[in-house]
Amino acid sequence: MAASKPSPEAVPAAAPEATISQLQEQLRAGRCTAKSLVEMYLGNIAAVDQAGPGLRSIIELNPDAMAIAERLDAERSAGQDRGPLHGIPLLIKDNIDTADAMHTSAGSLALAASLAARDASVVQRLRAAGAILLGKTNMSEWANFRSSASSSGWSGRGGQCRNPYVLDRSPSGSSSGSGAAIAANLGAAALGTETDGSITSPAAACALVGIKPTVGLVSRAGIIPISHTQDTAGPMARTVADAALLLAAISGADPADPATAAGRGASDYGRCLDVNGLAGARLGVARKRYTPGHYHLDALFEKTLQTLRELGAVLIDPADVPTEDHLNGAELTVLLYEFKAGLNAYLEGLGPSAPIRSLAELIAWNERHAGRELQYFGQELLVRAQAKGALDSDEYLAALATCRHHARTAGIDAVMDRHGLDALICPTQEPAWPIDLVNGDSYRASSPTPAAVAGYPHVTVPMGFVFELPIGLSFFGRAWSEEALIRFAYAFEQASRARRPPRYLLTAPTV
Repeated sequence: MAASKPSPEAVPAAAPEATISQLQEQLRAGRCTAKSLVEMYLGNIAAVDQAGPGLRSIIELNPDAMAIAERLDAERSAGQDRGPLHGIPLLIKDNIDTADAMHTSAGSLALAASLAARDASVVQRLRAAGAILLGKTNMSEWANFRSSASSSGWSGRGGQCRNPYVLDRSPSGSSSGSGAAIAANLGAAALGTETDGSITSPAAACALVGIKPTVGLVSRAGIIPISHTQDTAGPMARTVADAALLLAAISGADPADPATAAGRGASDYGRCLDVNGLAGARLGVARKRYTPGHYHLDALFEKTLQTLRELGAVLIDPADVPTEDHLNGAELTVLLYEFKAGLNAYLEGLGPSAPIRSLAELIAWNERHAGRELQYFGQELLVRAQAKGALDSDEYLAALATCRHHARTAGIDAVMDRHGLDALICPTQEPAWPIDLVNGDSYRASSPTPAAVAGYPHVTVPMGFVFELPIGLSFFGRAWSEEALIRFAYAFEQASRARRPPRYLLTAPTV
């Protein structure tokens, strides 16, 4: 994964923490080129990811990135401008197919040599918009659906990704590399994917904005799956404006993903960026599971609630999701069934030259290579999924009905109807826990599950810090309410200015 260092004159003056619109302004003014941006980010990757703090957030660089940048620069010189992503270097998670020299492995050594025959639909949209795919990000292997004792950010192919704010803390979630890389300014923005928390959790842990869209807004075609009822791709960025821009670029109907037929298509989310967007908004405060008595986090959240009131929001406090305690068991049953069906279909589609063609073959491959793949934790979730039957089984259908009832009808919809709410709010999760390859993750209070199981949208935005560890504020609500959630998140972001760049601390200061 070699990376060339940029020449000093190639580095744009406003590059550190620059937004996509700021970079685009420089490109259009001729103060930098797409090639110089690629050189700059490659230099950042060499200095921070491969050396220095050693984040291990990038699993593979695109060897064609420079040539793509030169072609896009030539287009611009010829008067062709593809829009706000023209010449902007982005990163994408390693479970998203790209029909190029990069591999798609979900972090697994079993697929380390796998090359996709077609771009994922979201990749097609990004390429058409003029984005440069700079590389693929490390991730929790198989999107954290291998073992209940896994360590977020670890993959057999990429090793353990680290949190750039405090290096001995977890980057969280399965889109961990996307979160760490964008927090560290290794790309302009990134795509992650979420089944339950894998965008919003690492975004919160890395002081980013993460948008988990309504299932059906963004195509999943060409993305290694866990669940066809919960999976979605979404943006991870340093600002709400950047995340909204990226969401607009990847949204829209796709015949290859039937779920998008029910969607509302792409939207100009830029019109949601209103500093007064919280005036009159009715926000329900979900407390029961998400404000668990952590002294410093609770104090930060109470300060945030006061900020929201000052911005004109009407707070209904508390407004808990009444059925949130009924989701976990049924959700896991659904995921086990859908993972088996979806992964088998994906692997079969790789063709006869693929190193593995089924979940059963993956399990056997891991056992043969246990010294590298199973050195820290096992694969009991894969084994449990393999033991499940087809998607017409009574157990699966009953679990799916339970999930939809408790997450939607009797859950988010019920509490929003009862109080006439525009959205629900809570801390996204507690401060990131220490990386622990012996015992695995230490999730406690984490908010993504109701929206994830419902297939509803969820936006997290930086709220502040606890002992130098980022904390996110979550906005979630009904299906297709992305515009409202983005509007609320933007207004809070502009008032709070809570995000700050990482300092790569070795451990969290407690004195």
